[in-house]
Amino acid sequence: MAGGLLLSGAVAALLTSALPAQAPSSGFDDPPPDKIIIQVATVNGSGCPQGTAAVAVSEDNTAFTVTYSDYLAQAGGSSDPTAFRRNCQLNLKVHVPGGFTYAIASADYRGFASLQRGASATQRASYYFQGSPSTVYRNHPFSGPLNDNWQATDETDWAQLVYAPCGVQRNFNINTEIRVNAGTQSADKVSFMTMDSTDGDISTVYHLAWKQCPKKS
Repeated sequence: MAGGLLLSGAVAALLTSALPAQAPSSGFDDPPPDKIIIQVATVNGSGCPQGTAAVAVSEDNTAFTVTYSDYLAQAGGSSDPTAFRRNCQLNLKVHVPGGFTYAIASADYRGFASLQRGASATQRASYYFQGSPSTVYRNHPFSGPLNDNWQATDETDWAQLVYAPCGVQRNFNINTEIRVNAGTQSADKVSFMTMDSTDGDISTVYHLAWKQCPKKS
């Protein structure tokens, strides 16, 4: 799947990063009117086998969506001992019109969980630019008994957003992971958590904030 997906629209950067902001420190600008191209450079991980993850961009340039179709972790019963954890790393090439920079203001994750009594699960994610340190994972725990759709949101206050550096091409990485612990009360029964569904794909949506880069003197 490397280099295999090109999309038009606007896309994104970062919840937190070690890179310094290079945009004005207050207020948001409208999304750029020109098209932005996203290329999926690589997709790696047990939660996103080749051909099971895709990226699409909203028409208004305010969000992009990652769709998974085979992202499931399970434990208990006769589950494979390695199936309790699934992960996915997306490496995205983001081509932004000149004069603009961007940050991820929030990320919404959705899926389905079937957890027996005493079982637990965790969804977590981190984000970083190529060449910069990975951010700390943001964790969302779930406890059984549970048999329902789930949703988790990572949010960053606008004053704390860190923007992509202006005029520099940096690949953007998204690391996600789900883990399931069968516990001891119902370890003979299967518990599982997905970021997909049987009747359609589950989408993970990343919401963007835009600013204009400082004009060169």
